[in-house]
Amino acid sequence: MRRAAVGHMEGEMMKTVSFILAGALATSAWTIKAEAGGKGNPTGGKFAVEHPRRNEVNTRVNDQRARINEGVKSGELTKQQAQQLRANDRAIKQQEHADVKANGGYLTSGEQKQLNKEENANSTLIHDEKHPQQ
Repeated sequence: MRRAAVGHMEGEMMKTVSFILAGALATSAWTIKAEAGGKGNPTGGKFAVEHPRRNEVNTRVNDQRARINEGVKSGELTKQQAQQLRANDRAIKQQEHADVKANGGYLTSGEQKQLNKEENANSTLIHDEKHPQQ
């Protein structure tokens, strides 16, 4: 009897933690969207075009998304593979947004290098998924 009660409490605790995390994520997503002045740009639409470090990151992510879409269209990537690769791109963009927000609208060279490393890794994954055993 005691073991069942403990199991029930653990299940309820997991539900509560999941609910709290879901709420926190929803709130932070709403806050980021509310603070963004332009399309997915936390400092307004003009900044990304004029800032070379951010522009490079955005260009690379867009190029990778095009490669993923082309891979699905040609049959080289499954929808599941494309979903994972797109999720990687979204994570890179979220990190970029967080970095820019934390630095008053700027992306530091160190942050750009880190984002480039992540983009390089995702680029390799895209290639490897599209061209297995090459």
